[in-house]
Amino acid sequence: MILVGEMRDRETVEIGLSAAETGHLLLTTLHTVDAGQTVNRIVGMFEQEDERQIRIRLADSIRWIACQRLLPKIGGARVAAFEILCTNLRVKDSILHGEAEGKTFYDIIEAGQPFGMMTFDQSITELYQKGLITEETAISYASRKAAVGRAVDAVKSARGEKTTSIEDLSIDQEYAKKYGKM
Repeated sequence: MILVGEMRDRETVEIGLSAAETGHLLLTTLHTVDAGQTVNRIVGMFEQEDERQIRIRLADSIRWIACQRLLPKIGGARVAAFEILCTNLRVKDSILHGEAEGKTFYDIIEAGQPFGMMTFDQSITELYQKGLITEETAISYASRKAAVGRAVDAVKSARGEKTTSIEDLSIDQEYAKKYGKM
């Protein structure tokens, strides 16, 4: 087993890939915002003419990518939200050929939840559901704010809470009479 504190440059990535390819378990950190950017950042450390070879090596070597964000917890302190990606055929294909519409790492992770994968947004929604973070924190730390907003509304609805501040809606009867609608 090899532990690399942080992969900051091409040389460190090259050494790490070589170790992983020879059967060593490599654990390392990389400062990125999510699992998809982790792959893209590693590929981006190499020259364009080396990209195909690096993608092949990564697809063969990566088994798991675990990411974390520390969110402010209700009552103080911090709580971790996670994104977990494990390799399967779809992940390997996206590493080899790059992301495409409907084939982003986010989409793959979201669909892979039954297999142990989790997006940050799914983790954040779970933290909100457990009452560990506020709605504002959930939305502000989300990768896809609209998706987390809908999930938060679903949680609030299940709790019997209001999901909107809009009240007292009614049909404008005068409009209907004037324009013959209704």
